Amino acid sequence: MAVSNNPFLNGDFAKFDFASLMDPSKLTEQWEKFDFTKMADQFQVPGLDAQALVASQKRNFEALALANKIALEGAQAVMQRQAEIVRQGVEEASKAFSDMNAAGTPQDQIAKQADLVKGAYESALANVRELTEMANKANVEATELLSSRVSESFGEFTGEIKATAKKK
Repeated sequence: MAVSNNPFLNGDFAKFDFASLMDPSKLTEQWEKFDFTKMADQFQVPGLDAQALVASQKRNFEALALANKIALEGAQAVMQRQAEIVRQGVEEASKAFSDMNAAGTPQDQIAKQADLVKGAYESALANVRELTEMANKANVEATELLSSRVSESFGEFTGEIKATAKKK
């Protein structure tokens, strides 16, 4: 294999599985296998601390992976709760039909039906509110994590620029 002056075409970088970027578990595996610090050392840009850049980007990836995990766990919790709500709804509907059929006169049945519809409506609103709050909580947590990391990253970048300026 011919050696190129382009560090992206030499060494381990060419072996990186870019398809893994779509699968967080594979991305973590690839990140652990691939030595970005070795590749960063190939760059000789005056005033650029490649190791600090790699360390910063690693923290960015870690924050992104954690935010994705939080969002995924939140979505899973919402789906589990939705399944519980459906199960409860089926049970309540079955009981409601039994109760409605047990009501005596047609007037009693209509009154019972109105009560059941009112209860179902109130239950549906409470469930939607609960699911919305669950989803919102996970999204806020993930967003705050990313926002915090972005702020840290800008601070790191600014610090590196100031350190480079002092060296000159």
